[in-house]
Amino acid sequence: MITVGVRELKQRASDLIRQVRQEGKEVRVTYRGEVVALIVPVKRSLQDRPDDAWASLDTLAAEISAHWPEGITSVDAVAEARA
Repeated sequence: MITVGVRELKQRASDLIRQVRQEGKEVRVTYRGEVVALIVPVKRSLQDRPDDAWASLDTLAAEISAHWPEGITSVDAVAEARA
């Protein structure tokens, strides 16, 4: 992981983004020594094939539905969790 200050980020933005994109590196951005941002590569599977992400969500929804108790709405479940 690379750590850079805001000023260095301004000066090396293109190079740092290239490293994130091509090499999969992560960049921590600091301001006065405190980490304030993290630049990470986007996962290729979601970037190149967004339909796969939706398919995964559909599969998860089907699994939740298969185990959901009858007579309980999602609103009821959220209200109970908050209580």
